[in-house]
Amino acid sequence: MNAHELIRSSAAVMAAKLASGEITSVELVQAHLDRIAAVDGGDRGVNAFLHVNTEEALAVAADVDARRARGGSDARELHELAGVPIAVKDLIVTIGQPTTAGSKILEGWMSPYDATVVKKLRAARMPILGKTNLDEFAMGSSTEHSAYGPTRNPWDLDRIPGGSGGGSAAAVAAFEAPLALGTDTGGSIRQPGAVTGTVGVKPTYGAVSRYGAIAMASSLDQIGPVSRTVLDSALLQEVIGGHDPQDSTSLTDPSTGLADAARLGNVKGMKIGIIKELHGEGYQAGVENRFNESLELLRGAGAEIVEVSCPNFGYALGAYYLIMPSEASSNLAKFDGVRFGMRKLPAEGPPTIERVMAATRAAGFGDEVKRRIILGTYALSAGYYDAYYGSAQKVRTLIQRDFAAAFAQVDVLISPTSPTTAFKLGEKLNDPLAMYLNDVATIPANLAGVPGLTLPGGLADEDGLPVGIQLLAPAREDARLYRVGAVLESLLEAQWGGPILDQAPALAQTAAKEAK
Repeated sequence: MNAHELIRSSAAVMAAKLASGEITSVELVQAHLDRIAAVDGGDRGVNAFLHVNTEEALAVAADVDARRARGGSDARELHELAGVPIAVKDLIVTIGQPTTAGSKILEGWMSPYDATVVKKLRAARMPILGKTNLDEFAMGSSTEHSAYGPTRNPWDLDRIPGGSGGGSAAAVAAFEAPLALGTDTGGSIRQPGAVTGTVGVKPTYGAVSRYGAIAMASSLDQIGPVSRTVLDSALLQEVIGGHDPQDSTSLTDPSTGLADAARLGNVKGMKIGIIKELHGEGYQAGVENRFNESLELLRGAGAEIVEVSCPNFGYALGAYYLIMPSEASSNLAKFDGVRFGMRKLPAEGPPTIERVMAATRAAGFGDEVKRRIILGTYALSAGYYDAYYGSAQKVRTLIQRDFAAAFAQVDVLISPTSPTTAFKLGEKLNDPLAMYLNDVATIPANLAGVPGLTLPGGLADEDGLPVGIQLLAPAREDARLYRVGAVLESLLEAQWGGPILDQAPALAQTAAKEAK
C-alpha cells in the first residue's frame, strides 16, 4: 500500500495494519506529515494546522514500533489505536506545543500542563500531528475569525470549512490526519463535519472531560471526536471519554461499548423521529433532498420513522446567543495582559492595571470576540440580568423538556446538520446574524446536554458539496447514536459506491500536488 492509499484508510484499518505488522507507525506518521507539507501551506493551502508537531509525533511513532517489535507484554499492552496519528484543536492545551485559541492574545503561549484528553491520547500512544486552526476562542461558524488566517474547505478552496473547528474537520477531510479532536459549544464539531463531508460527534455533556479546554461557555462546551467514519469516532471517544476528578461536571459513566454499538449493524424496530422544526422552510433544497433520502434508507432497514414536534426549538438560537456570550464574557476576563499572554502598554498615560488591560484586550482580541464580550457583559449587567440571561435560561429549560417529550416517543432524533452547504469565504463575514443562523439545528443539543452526531448524507444537487445528517439521542445514550449512525453510513456508502470523500474534486487536485 503506497502513501496515497494509506492516508485514505480509516483509522480502524490503519490500526489493524499496524497490529499485523503490514505497516509501521513511523511510515504512517511520515505519510501524514508529507501530506500536510504538500497541501496545507501557501496562499491556496488548506491552512488546517497552526503548528505541526513533527519531532514528537515521529518519536512517539518510533516508540510504538519498538514496543511492537519487542513483542510480549510490551506489544499486548498497546492500545488498539496506538501508533495512529491525530490532530488536536488549538483550544486544547498541550505541553510542548503552543496553544493560541486562534487569538493574537495567546500567540506563542506554551501551556505548563496537558488537557485530560491529551493525557489520554499520550497514554494510548497516539502520535499528535499538531494543533488545528479555529475561529478565535471558538467564536464563529466559518474559521474566518482566526487571527492566523482562514482555513479552506478541501472540497472547494474558495469556501469555508465550517467553524469554529474548521481546522480539525478540514485536516481530516484533506487526509492530513485520520482523526482529530474538536470542541462543540453550539455545533463547532458538527457543522464543520457537515460542510466537509466528515463525521463529528458532540458527546453527552460531561462524558468527556473539559479540563484543559480553554473555556468559552462552560455550561455548553464539550470536547469530541472528528473522523471519516462513525466507527473511528466511536473508537476515539472510548479513548478520551470517562470520569475525570479534575472536571466538576464530569460524569462517572465509563466510556465503553461505543465501538461495539457501531459494529452492531441493525436498526430494525427502532423509532427515529423527524424534528418538525428542523427541516423544510429555510433549508437548501439539496440539503432537504439528501435528508429525505436518508429517511427512506432507514425506513428500508426496518426503522419506524415518525414526526415529532419540539416547539421551543424556535427560541434556541436567541437563548444560546445570550447564554454563550454571557459565559464567555466571564471566562475571557482572565486574558488581561497581567497574568499570561500578550501584554500591551497604553499609548498614553501611566501603565496602570486598568490601562494595560484595556490596551491589551483592544490589540489582542478580534472583532467577533469583542462583539460577544460586549453582548455578554450587557446581558449580565445590573437591571438586565433577569430580562436577558435569566429569560434565556428559562427557555433552555423548555428546550430540555421538548427533548424529554420527544425521547419518550422515539429512540433517536434526526435532522439536517446545517441548513446549507459551505458558503464562500467572505460571503457572511460582515453579517454576524446570517453567520449565527448556521447553527440553528445544532444549538439545541448543547442547551440540553444531549449527544449529537453528524455524518455525510451525500452531495447537494445545486453545488455538489457535502450535506450533513444529524442524529440526536438522550443524555448518556451515545452508543445509540453510533449504532444508528453506522447503519446509515453503510446504507449511504452502498448507494454512493464508496466513501463520500472519494468524490471531492479539490482533493483530487491536492492529490496531484502531493504526488509531485
